[in-house]
Amino acid sequence: MTREEKVKHWVDLSDEDFRVAKSLLKSKYLLQMGFFCHLTIETIFKACYTKLKDETPPFVHKLARLAQLSDFYDDLTSEQKDFIYSLDPFNIEARYPEYRSMIAKSLNIQLCKDLLQKTQKLQQWIKETIL
Repeated sequence: MTREEKVKHWVDLSDEDFRVAKSLLKSKYLLQMGFFCHLTIETIFKACYTKLKDETPPFVHKLARLAQLSDFYDDLTSEQKDFIYSLDPFNIEARYPEYRSMIAKSLNIQLCKDLLQKTQKLQQWIKETIL
């Protein structure tokens, strides 16, 4: 596969993850929607890594670390950095019972709509700015 094909693969996965996140919000699976928002950004970051490094992305799930390894972390605004840090608990902590219920209790429809909007905004920024 060429670099461009690999990048496209990651972008397509990110787009699919975002569609799933939207569907989960409609179905009111809020915790799962948060996980797919994280996955949307993780996969678009892996597209960046592939484009910028021409290598297979590392098996890393922390978004800030992926951005750092891809050498575009410093290009993110402070608002974008805050946002990616806010997504990380949906990937790891939401899998463990004690954190899962705590995170689930903190969610509501409006918060999740905002989360989805910010996810889409960051994904689009990445596509326009880096890819």
